[in-house]
Amino acid sequence: MEIDSENVAQPVKAPKGKAKAAKPGAAGGDGKTIEETYQKLSQLEHILLRPDTYIGSTEAQEQQLWVHDGERMAFKNIRFVPGLYKIFDEILVNAADNKVRDSSMDSLRVDIDPAKGSIKVLNNGAGIPVEIHQKEGIYVPELIFGNLLTSSNYNDNEKKVTGGRNGYGAKLANIFSTKFVVETCDGKRGRRYKQTFSKNMTKKGEPVITDCGKDENWTCITFYPDLERFGMAELEEETVQLMRKRVYDMAGILGKTVKHDMAGILGKTVKVYLNGTRLKVKTFQEYVEMYLGPKESGVPRVYERVSDRWEVCVATTEGQFNQVSFVNAICTSKGGTHVNYIADQVVKNLCEMINKKDKKANVKPFMAKNYLWVFVNCLIENPAFDSQTKDTLTLRASSFGSKCELPDAFLKKVANCGIVDLILSFASFKADKELKKGDGAKRQRLTGIPKLEDANDAGGRSSEHCTLILTEGDSAKSLAVAGLSVVGRDRFGVFPLRGKLLNVRDASAAQITGNAEIQNIKQILGLQHGKAYTDVKSLRYGHLMIMTDQDHDGSHIKGLLMNYFHHFYPSLLKLPGFLVEFITPIIKATKGKESISFYTLPEYEEWKDRTNLRGWNIKYYKGLGTSTAAEAKQYFANIQSHRKEFVWDGEEDGKALEMAFSKKKVDERKQWLQNFAPGTFLDQSVDTISYSDFVHKELILFSRADLERSIPCMVDGLKPGQRKIMFACFKRNLKSDIKVAQLSGYVAEHSAYHHGEASLSGTIVGLAQDFVGSNNINYLVPQGQFGTRLQGGKDAASPRYIFTRLAPLTRHLFNEHDDRLLAYLTEEGQSIEPEWYMPIVPSVLVNGAEGIGTGWSTSIPNYNPRDLVANLRRMLDGEQPEPMKPWYRGFKGTIEEVPTKTSGKSYQICGVINQIDDTTLEITELPVRKWTQDYKEFLEDMVKPEDKNATPFIQDYKEYHTDVSVKFRITLSEAKMREALAAGLLDKFKLKSKISTGNMMLFNSEGVIQKYATPEDILREFYDLRLQFYAKRRAALLRSAEADLCRISNKVRFILAVVAGELKLSNRRKADIEAELEDEGYDKLPSQKKAKAQAAADPEEEGEEGGEVAGASYDYLLSMPLSSLTLEKVEALKKEADDWKETVERLRGTTEKDMWLTDLEAFEISLDEYEEEQERSQSQLARQQAKAAKHQAALQKKATAKGKKKKGHEWSDDEDELSDSDDAFEGEEMAVAQGAHLVVAQGQLGW
Repeated sequence: MEIDSENVAQPVKAPKGKAKAAKPGAAGGDGKTIEETYQKLSQLEHILLRPDTYIGSTEAQEQQLWVHDGERMAFKNIRFVPGLYKIFDEILVNAADNKVRDSSMDSLRVDIDPAKGSIKVLNNGAGIPVEIHQKEGIYVPELIFGNLLTSSNYNDNEKKVTGGRNGYGAKLANIFSTKFVVETCDGKRGRRYKQTFSKNMTKKGEPVITDCGKDENWTCITFYPDLERFGMAELEEETVQLMRKRVYDMAGILGKTVKHDMAGILGKTVKVYLNGTRLKVKTFQEYVEMYLGPKESGVPRVYERVSDRWEVCVATTEGQFNQVSFVNAICTSKGGTHVNYIADQVVKNLCEMINKKDKKANVKPFMAKNYLWVFVNCLIENPAFDSQTKDTLTLRASSFGSKCELPDAFLKKVANCGIVDLILSFASFKADKELKKGDGAKRQRLTGIPKLEDANDAGGRSSEHCTLILTEGDSAKSLAVAGLSVVGRDRFGVFPLRGKLLNVRDASAAQITGNAEIQNIKQILGLQHGKAYTDVKSLRYGHLMIMTDQDHDGSHIKGLLMNYFHHFYPSLLKLPGFLVEFITPIIKATKGKESISFYTLPEYEEWKDRTNLRGWNIKYYKGLGTSTAAEAKQYFANIQSHRKEFVWDGEEDGKALEMAFSKKKVDERKQWLQNFAPGTFLDQSVDTISYSDFVHKELILFSRADLERSIPCMVDGLKPGQRKIMFACFKRNLKSDIKVAQLSGYVAEHSAYHHGEASLSGTIVGLAQDFVGSNNINYLVPQGQFGTRLQGGKDAASPRYIFTRLAPLTRHLFNEHDDRLLAYLTEEGQSIEPEWYMPIVPSVLVNGAEGIGTGWSTSIPNYNPRDLVANLRRMLDGEQPEPMKPWYRGFKGTIEEVPTKTSGKSYQICGVINQIDDTTLEITELPVRKWTQDYKEFLEDMVKPEDKNATPFIQDYKEYHTDVSVKFRITLSEAKMREALAAGLLDKFKLKSKISTGNMMLFNSEGVIQKYATPEDILREFYDLRLQFYAKRRAALLRSAEADLCRISNKVRFILAVVAGELKLSNRRKADIEAELEDEGYDKLPSQKKAKAQAAADPEEEGEEGGEVAGASYDYLLSMPLSSLTLEKVEALKKEADDWKETVERLRGTTEKDMWLTDLEAFEISLDEYEEEQERSQSQLARQQAKAAKHQAALQKKATAKGKKKKGHEWSDDEDELSDSDDAFEGEEMAVAQGAHLVVAQGQLGW
């Protein structure tokens, strides 16, 4: 683009020669002379002309301020001149600064004489040096009091905690005074100095210097403010009150003896006098009493002298934040960063404490801050303020030069001084205000609520006869709408719930108002928050009918709705007929024309146990969606038999609901569940149900099921969903790969899984994960991306794309010989998983467990399977197990026991961080379950803090980690390195975490929830049970072997008899042959399948000893083929008989302990193979990474080198060779791309 030179401003050339001055008479455009238009002022003239820039306004203002009124401070509206107050304050702060310079200062005297219009401030301690300044040629007192921009505070490298900063200070008092007298005694030089300035510092008298004693050290400033400039004739009373208040400030700030940490010497108590009278205030605490009253009878407060630089007091207010603060004796009337620094700590602690105890309070920081009154007295290095008036400190907290971390004891006292009740009261008020916003109203037409099928009469004159049906989802709504064709739509409305209702009892107002489901219910019913209902005439519907699946989750939904009404509208639950439920069968048993409906599983189980099921057709209704439209019409045609009314029986009903849903009732809920009796169910044959009966007989079934889903079993360490997956895998003998999505379907089909397959897929993925912090032994093989430590497994691929199969090690842990000994469950007429599996080591300790259920949670660390095997061997030898500590496969950090005040043991897990040089750190391991991506975000905040005012702690970081390893290289300044080393690298970089054994809750083998104090306790209980199972296994194997030996022996004898002609078979009745066999003493035996089952059964359950086995016959002999008569077959059978004899003898000579030791040895061998394969996989990956790095370096070299090109832009021969190597590399890269779990070696894939 060309530039138009004509339109560009050209520099103006200065005229040649000297500039000529304009004639005095020359005028500008406004009639003024140039001299009148453009003026140059001296700095003193500028200060007098524009005083607001330096001291604030010189005009009277009305403002609410703290002033001294009698014996107390009073907050009242006063009329004062800010500029006058400021010059007084500058002299006062100057005097206080001397305490910092000379700790021997012990007296400060202030005299205010309104009649004379004079102010005198005298402090002892080192006086000003009475000596001529070599550079300026005048005495130092004259230099600092009579010349602008002179100060001892200009060296910013020197850390000072004084009030002066910019070199104006006392000079401003001089400038705005008609007379200003400086007096000082310099005992060191034996000189006394006095000098008088007048007429706004424009005139100065000669200094008068006399002798003084060496012990005389003091400075005195007497000044007469130029009242005319401040629009005053005399020092007015309100201004004097404000000045007196500042003198009292000094008494509180300087009164207490302190050790000044910069000087390192003990200071003396400063006695403060006002008009010749010593003030009674001697400490900051006594000063605070002037605001709050005596500690015994005034406002509750908590005081703490945190350090030599910080004094803090916190009290309560009535809802408006207050602060009184001082920085280096300066009164920061508007607060600033130092006040925020203290207040934020208090507020954060209060919010965390309140929200932790009562989450529904949802206390925000501003709520807590509104009830705080903060007093701060601090010393800040080189403070910065918003203006010369110094009302607000603006310096960042990181530059204060000291820290004030409030002790836990202090924060606890603050919380206990009554402020929590004030905050909660305000939070409750705010919550009620919010909740009222969503109130409904009785109106006939209601729009804007999706999926609502409103009753035609709702909100009208017949509204109290209308019923709103709340259904569990859309499919249930379709069922209800089908039923409306029978009962009509005038007085029945339908609304589907989306899942489970919010538990409002402990929810915040924001959660409730933000919950669309609850707001819709309020609008549909016309509910008004806080209203006590005596009837339903003001509502749009007079009845609420709940229609859910007859399963545990359906019961929970009913309970949550009851909880909502009991918490907000308890009066409605007491109205007869308001809340009802519509029940549908969960099972139907049909035999011919006879049909029986069951509404609970325990009810069906009870009927099944006393009924011969032959001829009965059993249909399971998994949800309301299973019922047909025709069945829906049948239900509604007989609606009274399906309608059950909930009734209020008294306060026990309310207590039951509160116990079930309040977080404060955890202990009661635990006891409730511990008293659970299997077989409990709610009798649905009655017409009315009390709320307490619903809680104790129906809702408890959900709570129990929820607990079982969340807390694993001690025996196998599995939760029901995990156990169903293992059952399906064992049943299928899953040795070849299958898609996770397909396996989910197979599990659901064969184990009666009733929840979403997405949840099941997630559980399968969890069982296959093997990254650090997941499983020590993964039961399934992860073929594909099953998640990594980068995101803690959340980065797993879709179940449609990943494959799995049983890991070889799994069957060594869960020995198949135990399968037949387990107690299998039955559901929906099919045999499903056992109540628990019986591993050979306590797998719950191998892979640990986490879970939160109703009443209880659990947290069990992972342990080394080799430690468990070693301890089991010790116990088999009659020794006690050795204590074990947590262990996580592949973790390279440390795990050490640390002291704890709680039950169980506590362990500290540390990552690995090393200093490479003065500015570099390297992190090669993170604490267990601190994922790489999360830690990266933490480092990001250290590079770019969210707080824009905060200084970044590190300069940069680089990442060198993989999906299995961690490696961050961090760069920081030498100063920050020293700071990090001083704080401890592990602490500074959050590389520590803790785990505990204090909450190891498990279901024992009897299905009872139990707390285990130590992992060794789990091991002992497991040992006893496992040994019993080995006895069962040995007995079952022996029975099976003896049965097989008997079968083979009978076969050999039978064949030999036939061959020898001793037994004739041809042309004879079967009955005759069987009679002869019985006479000859041949054994009747069942089929082999039945024999195996009977061998696994408990011998006590088989019937009388020596009795005939059920299903036994001679078919096993008579059904043998003719080929059995051959010599080869006879010899083979004899050999088989000998083998079985040997097996029987071996089993008889083997003890249960021998069997266990054999299994443990096989397990260890498989574990060795597993670990060796993992090592090979890691080595292969490392080689591929090395090749990748080498290849990348070659590419870089190729890019920078000047390659020779052939004609037609062809590459040189050397570059062709590189291309060939690229192809080879791509093949290897493809192998690695299959995932960290696929190892390509010699053309074979290994897990």
